[in-house]
Amino acid sequence: MEIFWTDRIEAGLCFLGEEESAHCVRVLRHREGDNVCVIDGAGTMYECVLSQASPKAAVARIEKANPGWGSHPYRLEMAVCPTKNIDRYEWFVEKATEVGTDRFVPVIGDHSERKVLKTERLRRIVLSAAKQSLKAAVPEISEPLTVKEFIASVADSPALKMIACCFEDEGYPRTSVMQALSGTDKREYIVLIGPEGDFSREEVKLATEAGFIPVHLGESRLRTETAALAAVFAAYYNNI
Repeated sequence: MEIFWTDRIEAGLCFLGEEESAHCVRVLRHREGDNVCVIDGAGTMYECVLSQASPKAAVARIEKANPGWGSHPYRLEMAVCPTKNIDRYEWFVEKATEVGTDRFVPVIGDHSERKVLKTERLRRIVLSAAKQSLKAAVPEISEPLTVKEFIASVADSPALKMIACCFEDEGYPRTSVMQALSGTDKREYIVLIGPEGDFSREEVKLATEAGFIPVHLGESRLRTETAALAAVFAAYYNNI
């Protein structure tokens, strides 16, 4: 099933951008009258008929709208520190999109080795992953924040907020992610995952004061991107 994306829908028509048009017409050789599927990135998939097969500006006529196509019954926000090896972070974002994530926030911690992250490539990755995994909603990629800025920004959120950290021996008793998820009727989750060097004590203190629950992901020592993806799967399996 081939999926195309557009952010321009007017008068019952989907107008594909130049890149999507070229893929549709030049690469896949679709012609006028062909059936095509177009997502709007906000959750709706449109069953269409190609009415203008231009490789620079294809147009498709909407036959049927399918709201909530490929959606999941919860909202998940992953705030994860970028890894030193950016390929690992991009891998996580791709796989987490396939499983089901609504927003990614790159956060820079006190112990982060990577302090700079360009988000445009991540946006291309999540769009491709959403289409590949048959989802009409494309996750939001936020601009990077410091861990402290992010904590402050969600302090009043009613979501179930969890921070994966290694400070149990310093007065922060932890529960497992699955226990935290199964112990609530909330369907909005925020998960905060630290860098290779973990969070600083000040960051953990600020998070718990803002309502974050310290959690663990098992006894294995996991890489940042593995821990983050484990949390994504936990949310997914808790809701199926």
